[in-house]
Amino acid sequence: MGIFSSCFKASADELPTPSAEVRRQLQIEAAERRQRENESRGIKDVERVKRQQKLQEKKDSEQGAMGEPVLKWQSG
Repeated sequence: MGIFSSCFKASADELPTPSAEVRRQLQIEAAERRQRENESRGIKDVERVKRQQKLQEKKDSEQGAMGEPVLKWQSG
């Protein structure tokens, strides 16, 4: 059985290999996709979270402009 299946597989010389530039671009795209997926993990509405973060930053900057100290809670 192994004799017949081995003749249908392409050898390493026959497989097309992308150039270094194409491979690098594919790796960059894959890394960016993984990063986006990790950022949105567990979040249903990503845009809402981004809007809330911007609103919080705006509030923090206004609070800092008034001379009040900006205190942030950290858990962990």
